[in-house]
Amino acid sequence: MQTYDVVVIGGGPAGMMAAVHAASAGASVLLLEKNNVLGKKLLISGGGRCNITNNKPIVREMLSQYKAEGKFLFSTFMQHGVLETLDWFKAHDVDTIEENEGRLFPSTKMAQTVQQALVQALAASMVEVKSRSMVQSINKTDDGFEIIVKDTDAIQAKKCIVATGGTTRPETGSTGEGMRWVEALGHTIIGNSFALVPLTLSSGWTKHLSGLTIPECRLTLFADDVKHSVHPGKLLFTHVGITGPTVLNMSKTVGDLLEYAEVVIKLDLFPGTDPAAMDQMLRDAFTTDSNKKVRNALGQLIPAALAKAVLQQCGIDEETKCNSVTKPERIKLGQYLRAIPLPVSGLLGRDKAVVSAGGVELTEVDFKTMESKIVPGLYLIGDILNINRPSGGYSLQLCWTTGAVAGGWAGKSD
Repeated sequence: MQTYDVVVIGGGPAGMMAAVHAASAGASVLLLEKNNVLGKKLLISGGGRCNITNNKPIVREMLSQYKAEGKFLFSTFMQHGVLETLDWFKAHDVDTIEENEGRLFPSTKMAQTVQQALVQALAASMVEVKSRSMVQSINKTDDGFEIIVKDTDAIQAKKCIVATGGTTRPETGSTGEGMRWVEALGHTIIGNSFALVPLTLSSGWTKHLSGLTIPECRLTLFADDVKHSVHPGKLLFTHVGITGPTVLNMSKTVGDLLEYAEVVIKLDLFPGTDPAAMDQMLRDAFTTDSNKKVRNALGQLIPAALAKAVLQQCGIDEETKCNSVTKPERIKLGQYLRAIPLPVSGLLGRDKAVVSAGGVELTEVDFKTMESKIVPGLYLIGDILNINRPSGGYSLQLCWTTGAVAGGWAGKSD
Protein backbone atom coordinates (compact mmCIF):
# COMPACT_ATOMS: atom_id res chain seq x y z
CA MET A 1 0.00 0.00 0.00
CA GLN A 2 1.31 3.41 -0.99
CA THR A 3 1.69 5.98 1.79
CA TYR A 4 1.23 9.74 1.39
CA ASP A 5 1.90 12.57 3.80
CA VAL A 6 -1.54 13.99 3.09
CA VAL A 7 -4.59 12.55 1.36
CA VAL A 8 -7.37 14.99 0.48
CA ILE A 9 -10.80 13.47 -0.12
CA GLY A 10 -12.98 15.65 -2.33
CA GLY A 11 -11.93 17.60 -5.40
CA GLY A 12 -14.16 20.62 -4.96
CA PRO A 13 -12.93 24.18 -4.23
CA ALA A 14 -11.95 23.48 -0.61
CA GLY A 15 -10.24 20.19 -1.46
CA MET A 16 -8.27 21.59 -4.39
CA MET A 17 -7.12 24.60 -2.38
CA ALA A 18 -6.10 22.34 0.52
CA ALA A 19 -4.14 20.00 -1.75
CA VAL A 20 -2.22 22.86 -3.37
CA HIS A 21 -1.28 24.37 -0.01
CA ALA A 22 -0.28 21.02 1.49
CA ALA A 23 1.99 20.28 -1.47
CA SER A 24 3.43 23.80 -1.34
CA ALA A 25 4.39 23.09 2.28
CA GLY A 26 6.49 20.15 1.08
CA ALA A 27 4.14 17.20 1.60
CA SER A 28 3.45 14.34 -0.79
CA VAL A 29 -0.24 14.79 -1.59
CA LEU A 30 -2.93 12.62 -3.14
CA LEU A 31 -6.30 14.13 -4.09
CA LEU A 32 -9.20 11.69 -4.44
CA GLU A 33 -12.32 12.70 -6.37
CA LYS A 34 -15.26 10.44 -7.15
CA ASN A 35 -16.37 12.39 -10.24
CA ASN A 36 -14.55 12.27 -13.54
CA VAL A 37 -13.74 16.00 -13.30
CA LEU A 38 -12.59 18.24 -10.49
CA GLY A 39 -14.83 21.04 -9.30
CA LYS A 40 -18.03 19.78 -10.87
CA LYS A 41 -20.20 21.85 -8.53
CA LEU A 42 -17.83 24.80 -8.84
CA LEU A 43 -18.43 24.86 -12.60
CA ILE A 44 -22.14 25.56 -12.12
CA SER A 45 -21.77 27.97 -9.20
CA GLY A 46 -23.04 31.51 -9.63
CA GLY A 47 -25.04 30.48 -12.67
CA GLY A 48 -21.84 29.27 -14.32
CA ARG A 49 -20.00 32.53 -13.55
CA CYS A 50 -18.60 31.60 -10.11
CA ASN A 51 -19.00 34.18 -7.34
CA ILE A 52 -15.43 33.77 -6.01
CA THR A 53 -15.83 35.87 -2.87
CA ASN A 54 -17.25 39.10 -1.49
CA ASN A 55 -15.26 42.31 -1.30
CA LYS A 56 -15.02 42.52 2.48
CA PRO A 57 -11.28 42.51 3.25
CA ILE A 58 -11.79 43.51 6.90
CA VAL A 59 -11.99 40.20 8.75
CA ARG A 60 -14.52 41.23 11.38
CA GLU A 61 -16.83 42.68 8.73
CA MET A 62 -16.56 39.49 6.69
CA LEU A 63 -17.19 37.24 9.68
CA SER A 64 -20.32 39.17 10.65
CA GLN A 65 -21.94 37.57 7.59
CA TYR A 66 -21.51 34.12 9.15
CA LYS A 67 -23.65 35.14 12.15
CA ALA A 68 -23.08 33.05 15.30
CA GLU A 69 -20.61 30.74 13.59
CA GLY A 70 -18.34 33.67 12.70
CA LYS A 71 -16.78 33.64 16.18
CA PHE A 72 -15.15 30.30 15.37
CA LEU A 73 -13.53 31.56 12.19
CA PHE A 74 -11.45 34.53 13.36
CA SER A 75 -8.08 32.78 13.58
CA THR A 76 -8.79 30.97 10.30
CA PHE A 77 -9.57 34.15 8.36
CA MET A 78 -6.65 36.00 9.91
CA GLN A 79 -4.40 33.47 8.21
CA HIS A 80 -6.20 33.43 4.86
CA GLY A 81 -9.01 35.87 4.23
CA VAL A 82 -10.42 37.77 1.28
CA LEU A 83 -7.17 39.62 0.47
CA GLU A 84 -5.13 36.41 0.49
CA THR A 85 -7.72 34.75 -1.73
CA LEU A 86 -7.65 37.56 -4.27
CA ASP A 87 -3.84 37.60 -4.22
CA TRP A 88 -3.77 33.85 -4.81
CA PHE A 89 -6.11 34.00 -7.77
CA LYS A 90 -4.35 37.03 -9.26
CA ALA A 91 -1.05 35.13 -9.01
CA HIS A 92 -2.77 32.36 -10.98
CA ASP A 93 -3.98 34.78 -13.70
CA VAL A 94 -7.55 35.19 -12.46
CA ASP A 95 -8.61 38.82 -12.31
CA THR A 96 -11.91 39.77 -10.72
CA ILE A 97 -14.72 42.23 -11.32
CA GLU A 98 -17.11 43.53 -8.67
CA GLU A 99 -20.89 43.46 -9.04
CA ASN A 100 -23.75 44.41 -6.73
CA GLU A 101 -23.38 43.98 -2.98
CA GLY A 102 -19.62 43.39 -3.26
CA ARG A 103 -19.85 40.12 -5.18
CA LEU A 104 -16.59 39.33 -6.96
CA PHE A 105 -16.53 37.26 -10.14
CA PRO A 106 -13.73 36.27 -12.51
CA SER A 107 -13.34 38.97 -15.16
CA THR A 108 -14.11 36.35 -17.80
CA LYS A 109 -17.46 35.73 -16.09
CA MET A 110 -16.79 32.02 -16.50
CA ALA A 111 -16.55 29.51 -13.64
CA GLN A 112 -14.24 27.44 -15.83
CA THR A 113 -11.58 30.14 -15.42
CA VAL A 114 -11.50 29.52 -11.66
CA GLN A 115 -11.65 25.73 -12.02
CA GLN A 116 -8.79 25.70 -14.52
CA ALA A 117 -6.62 27.91 -12.30
CA LEU A 118 -7.01 25.39 -9.49
CA VAL A 119 -6.40 22.38 -11.75
CA GLN A 120 -3.25 23.99 -13.14
CA ALA A 121 -2.05 24.84 -9.63
CA LEU A 122 -2.50 21.20 -8.62
CA ALA A 123 -0.33 20.09 -11.54
CA ALA A 124 2.32 22.71 -10.82
CA SER A 125 2.42 21.65 -7.17
CA MET A 126 2.92 17.98 -8.15
CA VAL A 127 -0.29 16.87 -6.46
CA GLU A 128 -1.29 13.38 -7.56
CA VAL A 129 -4.93 13.38 -8.61
CA LYS A 130 -7.10 10.29 -8.88
CA SER A 131 -10.58 10.88 -10.27
CA ARG A 132 -13.39 8.31 -10.35
CA SER A 133 -12.16 7.20 -6.91
CA MET A 134 -15.09 6.25 -4.69
CA VAL A 135 -13.96 6.36 -1.06
CA GLN A 136 -15.94 3.98 1.12
CA SER A 137 -14.50 4.60 4.59
CA ILE A 138 -11.69 6.12 6.61
CA ASN A 139 -10.06 4.05 9.34
CA LYS A 140 -7.73 5.44 12.03
CA THR A 141 -4.44 3.56 12.40
CA ASP A 142 -1.42 3.90 14.65
CA ASP A 143 0.48 5.69 11.89
CA GLY A 144 -2.33 7.78 10.50
CA PHE A 145 -5.22 6.64 8.33
CA GLU A 146 -6.24 3.82 6.04
CA ILE A 147 -8.57 5.00 3.29
CA ILE A 148 -10.70 2.33 1.65
CA VAL A 149 -11.41 3.06 -2.01
CA LYS A 150 -13.79 1.00 -4.14
CA ASP A 151 -12.15 -1.41 -6.59
CA THR A 152 -8.57 -0.53 -5.60
CA ASP A 153 -6.03 -1.11 -2.86
CA ALA A 154 -6.34 0.73 0.43
CA ILE A 155 -4.37 3.96 0.70
CA GLN A 156 -2.24 4.94 3.68
CA ALA A 157 -2.07 8.58 4.81
CA LYS A 158 -0.22 10.23 7.64
CA LYS A 159 -2.86 12.95 7.60
CA CYS A 160 -6.28 13.14 5.97
CA ILE A 161 -8.30 16.17 4.88
CA VAL A 162 -12.03 15.60 4.34
CA ALA A 163 -13.53 18.03 1.84
CA THR A 164 -16.57 16.12 0.63
CA GLY A 165 -19.08 18.97 0.99
CA GLY A 166 -22.65 18.90 2.23
CA THR A 167 -25.71 17.42 0.58
CA THR A 168 -26.77 20.07 -1.93
CA ARG A 169 -26.86 19.42 -5.67
CA PRO A 170 -26.38 15.65 -5.29
CA GLU A 171 -25.97 15.28 -9.05
CA THR A 172 -22.55 16.93 -8.62
CA GLY A 173 -21.47 14.37 -6.02
CA SER A 174 -22.49 16.21 -2.84
CA THR A 175 -24.27 13.33 -1.15
CA GLY A 176 -23.05 13.65 2.43
CA GLU A 177 -20.99 10.47 2.78
CA GLY A 178 -18.10 12.39 4.36
CA MET A 179 -20.31 13.18 7.34
CA ARG A 180 -20.95 9.48 7.86
CA TRP A 181 -17.22 8.72 7.83
CA VAL A 182 -16.30 11.37 10.39
CA GLU A 183 -19.28 10.44 12.55
CA ALA A 184 -17.98 6.87 12.61
CA LEU A 185 -14.64 8.30 13.79
CA GLY A 186 -16.37 9.96 16.76
CA HIS A 187 -17.57 13.34 15.52
CA THR A 188 -20.98 14.84 16.25
CA ILE A 189 -23.02 15.66 13.14
CA ILE A 190 -25.69 18.36 13.32
CA GLY A 191 -28.80 17.39 11.33
CA ASN A 192 -28.86 18.76 7.80
CA SER A 193 -31.20 21.43 6.53
CA PHE A 194 -30.99 23.58 3.44
CA ALA A 195 -29.91 27.12 4.07
CA LEU A 196 -30.15 28.76 0.65
CA VAL A 197 -33.04 27.50 -1.44
CA PRO A 198 -35.72 28.96 -3.71
CA LEU A 199 -39.26 29.25 -2.33
CA THR A 200 -42.45 27.75 -3.72
CA LEU A 201 -45.69 29.75 -3.78
CA SER A 202 -49.30 28.64 -3.54
CA SER A 203 -50.50 31.49 -5.76
CA GLY A 204 -51.21 29.99 -9.17
CA TRP A 205 -51.15 33.33 -11.03
CA THR A 206 -47.42 33.82 -10.40
CA LYS A 207 -46.57 30.75 -12.52
CA HIS A 208 -47.21 32.85 -15.62
CA LEU A 209 -44.41 35.22 -14.56
CA SER A 210 -41.65 32.57 -14.78
CA GLY A 211 -38.36 34.16 -15.83
CA LEU A 212 -39.40 37.69 -14.87
CA THR A 213 -36.81 39.61 -12.84
CA ILE A 214 -37.56 42.53 -10.52
CA PRO A 215 -34.13 44.19 -10.12
CA GLU A 216 -35.07 46.43 -7.18
CA CYS A 217 -37.84 45.75 -4.71
CA ARG A 218 -38.57 45.18 -1.02
CA LEU A 219 -39.82 41.94 0.48
CA THR A 220 -41.56 41.97 3.85
CA LEU A 221 -41.92 38.64 5.62
CA PHE A 222 -45.09 37.95 7.61
CA ALA A 223 -45.81 34.95 9.87
CA ASP A 224 -49.49 34.54 10.76
CA ASP A 225 -50.08 38.16 9.68
CA VAL A 226 -47.37 39.44 12.04
CA LYS A 227 -44.54 41.38 10.40
CA HIS A 228 -41.28 39.51 10.89
CA SER A 229 -38.56 41.20 8.80
CA VAL A 230 -37.87 43.40 5.77
CA HIS A 231 -35.45 42.49 2.96
CA PRO A 232 -34.53 44.88 0.11
CA GLY A 233 -33.03 43.42 -3.06
CA LYS A 234 -33.72 41.53 -6.25
CA LEU A 235 -36.42 38.98 -7.10
CA LEU A 236 -36.80 36.37 -9.84
CA PHE A 237 -40.06 34.53 -10.53
CA THR A 238 -39.83 30.83 -11.38
CA HIS A 239 -42.46 28.38 -12.64
CA VAL A 240 -43.07 27.25 -9.05
CA GLY A 241 -42.26 30.33 -6.99
CA ILE A 242 -39.49 32.87 -6.43
CA THR A 243 -35.71 32.94 -6.12
CA GLY A 244 -32.81 35.39 -6.32
CA PRO A 245 -30.17 36.48 -3.76
CA THR A 246 -32.67 38.15 -1.43
CA VAL A 247 -35.01 35.16 -1.45
CA LEU A 248 -32.17 32.68 -0.93
CA ASN A 249 -30.93 34.60 2.09
CA MET A 250 -34.45 34.58 3.58
CA SER A 251 -35.05 30.89 2.94
CA LYS A 252 -33.71 29.40 6.15
CA THR A 253 -35.81 31.82 8.21
CA VAL A 254 -38.83 31.05 6.04
CA GLY A 255 -38.28 27.33 6.52
CA ASP A 256 -38.16 27.77 10.30
CA LEU A 257 -41.34 29.88 10.29
CA LEU A 258 -43.25 27.45 8.07
CA GLU A 259 -43.02 24.82 10.79
CA TYR A 260 -45.55 26.69 12.91
CA ALA A 261 -47.00 29.61 10.94
CA GLU A 262 -48.59 30.66 7.68
CA VAL A 263 -45.93 32.60 5.81
CA VAL A 264 -46.66 35.36 3.31
CA ILE A 265 -44.12 37.61 1.61
CA LYS A 266 -45.41 41.01 0.55
CA LEU A 267 -43.68 42.44 -2.51
CA ASP A 268 -43.22 46.20 -2.71
CA LEU A 269 -42.44 47.20 -6.29
CA PHE A 270 -41.85 50.84 -5.31
CA PRO A 271 -39.82 50.81 -2.08
CA GLY A 272 -39.59 54.18 -0.41
CA THR A 273 -42.71 55.52 -2.14
CA ASP A 274 -45.49 56.63 0.22
CA PRO A 275 -49.22 56.16 -0.60
CA ALA A 276 -49.71 59.74 -1.80
CA ALA A 277 -46.72 59.62 -4.12
CA MET A 278 -47.84 56.20 -5.40
CA ASP A 279 -51.27 57.54 -6.23
CA GLN A 280 -49.80 60.57 -7.98
CA MET A 281 -47.57 58.31 -10.05
CA LEU A 282 -50.59 56.33 -11.23
CA ARG A 283 -52.61 59.50 -11.92
CA ASP A 284 -49.78 60.86 -14.05
CA ALA A 285 -49.48 57.59 -15.97
CA PHE A 286 -53.22 57.41 -16.59
CA THR A 287 -53.67 61.04 -17.65
CA THR A 288 -50.75 61.19 -20.07
CA ASP A 289 -52.93 59.37 -22.59
CA SER A 290 -56.36 58.97 -21.08
CA ASN A 291 -57.62 56.86 -24.00
CA LYS A 292 -54.84 54.32 -23.60
CA LYS A 293 -55.73 50.91 -22.19
CA VAL A 294 -54.86 50.65 -18.52
CA ARG A 295 -52.63 47.61 -19.05
CA ASN A 296 -50.45 49.64 -21.44
CA ALA A 297 -50.21 52.62 -19.12
CA LEU A 298 -49.32 50.45 -16.14
CA GLY A 299 -46.87 48.55 -18.35
CA GLN A 300 -44.78 51.72 -18.51
CA LEU A 301 -44.25 51.56 -14.74
CA ILE A 302 -43.78 47.81 -14.25
CA PRO A 303 -43.06 44.86 -16.60
CA ALA A 304 -45.96 44.23 -18.99
CA ALA A 305 -46.53 40.63 -17.89
CA LEU A 306 -46.69 41.73 -14.27
CA ALA A 307 -48.99 44.65 -15.12
CA LYS A 308 -51.49 42.26 -16.67
CA ALA A 309 -51.36 39.93 -13.65
CA VAL A 310 -51.66 42.77 -11.13
CA LEU A 311 -54.74 44.20 -12.83
CA GLN A 312 -56.36 40.78 -12.80
CA GLN A 313 -55.66 40.38 -9.08
CA CYS A 314 -57.14 43.81 -8.41
CA GLY A 315 -60.26 43.01 -10.40
CA ILE A 316 -59.62 45.68 -13.03
CA ASP A 317 -60.28 44.79 -16.66
CA GLU A 318 -57.00 45.25 -18.51
CA GLU A 319 -58.91 46.58 -21.55
CA THR A 320 -60.34 49.46 -19.53
CA LYS A 321 -59.39 52.92 -20.81
CA CYS A 322 -57.35 54.96 -18.36
CA ASN A 323 -60.03 57.65 -18.12
CA SER A 324 -62.51 55.00 -16.97
CA VAL A 325 -60.46 53.80 -14.01
CA THR A 326 -62.26 54.94 -10.86
CA LYS A 327 -60.53 56.60 -7.90
CA PRO A 328 -61.22 53.61 -5.59
CA GLU A 329 -59.76 51.27 -8.25
CA ARG A 330 -56.69 53.47 -8.60
CA ILE A 331 -56.14 53.62 -4.83
CA LYS A 332 -56.60 49.87 -4.53
CA LEU A 333 -54.09 49.33 -7.33
CA GLY A 334 -51.55 51.63 -5.68
CA GLN A 335 -51.88 49.78 -2.39
CA TYR A 336 -51.51 46.43 -4.13
CA LEU A 337 -48.34 47.47 -5.99
CA ARG A 338 -46.70 48.23 -2.65
CA ALA A 339 -47.77 44.99 -0.94
CA ILE A 340 -48.37 42.17 -3.44
CA PRO A 341 -49.06 39.07 -1.31
CA LEU A 342 -46.98 36.01 -2.18
CA PRO A 343 -48.13 33.09 0.01
CA VAL A 344 -45.24 30.67 0.59
CA SER A 345 -46.09 26.98 0.36
CA GLY A 346 -42.62 25.55 0.96
CA LEU A 347 -38.94 25.32 0.09
CA LEU A 348 -37.43 23.47 -2.83
CA GLY A 349 -35.31 20.49 -1.77
CA ARG A 350 -31.64 19.69 -1.78
CA ASP A 351 -31.56 19.40 -5.57
CA LYS A 352 -32.05 23.17 -5.86
CA ALA A 353 -30.22 24.29 -2.71
CA VAL A 354 -27.15 26.51 -3.06
CA VAL A 355 -25.69 25.51 0.29
CA SER A 356 -26.79 23.30 3.15
CA ALA A 357 -26.81 23.93 6.88
CA GLY A 358 -25.70 21.17 9.18
CA GLY A 359 -22.51 19.18 9.46
CA VAL A 360 -19.68 18.69 11.92
CA GLU A 361 -20.16 20.29 15.34
CA LEU A 362 -17.84 23.32 15.36
CA THR A 363 -16.61 22.92 18.95
CA GLU A 364 -14.94 19.68 17.81
CA VAL A 365 -12.60 21.49 15.38
CA ASP A 366 -9.46 23.54 16.06
CA PHE A 367 -10.00 26.50 13.75
CA LYS A 368 -6.41 27.63 13.97
CA THR A 369 -5.44 24.58 11.94
CA MET A 370 -8.80 23.00 10.91
CA GLU A 371 -7.66 19.81 12.64
CA SER A 372 -10.15 17.64 14.47
CA LYS A 373 -10.04 17.78 18.26
CA ILE A 374 -11.44 14.25 18.30
CA VAL A 375 -9.14 12.55 15.78
CA PRO A 376 -5.54 13.83 15.53
CA GLY A 377 -4.37 14.18 11.94
CA LEU A 378 -7.90 14.54 10.55
CA TYR A 379 -8.77 17.92 9.00
CA LEU A 380 -12.32 19.08 8.21
CA ILE A 381 -13.01 21.85 5.72
CA GLY A 382 -15.63 23.56 3.57
CA ASP A 383 -19.27 22.56 3.48
CA ILE A 384 -18.81 19.57 5.80
CA LEU A 385 -18.76 22.08 8.68
CA ASN A 386 -21.97 23.25 10.35
CA ILE A 387 -21.69 26.87 9.21
CA ASN A 388 -24.59 28.90 7.83
CA ARG A 389 -23.72 31.59 5.31
CA PRO A 390 -25.61 33.85 2.93
CA SER A 391 -25.26 33.89 -0.83
CA GLY A 392 -22.84 36.40 -2.29
CA GLY A 393 -19.47 34.64 -2.34
CA TYR A 394 -19.39 33.67 1.33
CA SER A 395 -19.66 29.93 0.75
CA LEU A 396 -16.72 29.80 -1.64
CA GLN A 397 -14.67 32.08 0.61
CA LEU A 398 -15.23 29.59 3.41
CA CYS A 399 -13.83 26.91 1.10
CA TRP A 400 -10.77 28.94 0.11
CA THR A 401 -10.04 29.91 3.71
CA THR A 402 -10.50 26.56 5.44
CA GLY A 403 -8.82 24.74 2.56
CA ALA A 404 -5.74 26.95 2.53
CA VAL A 405 -5.34 26.85 6.31
CA ALA A 406 -5.87 23.08 6.61
CA GLY A 407 -3.52 22.36 3.71
CA GLY A 408 -0.82 24.60 5.09
CA TRP A 409 -0.88 23.01 8.54
CA ALA A 410 -1.37 19.42 7.38
CA GLY A 411 1.47 19.78 4.89
CA LYS A 412 4.01 20.72 7.53
CA SER A 413 6.39 17.96 8.56
CA ASP A 414 6.00 16.89 12.17
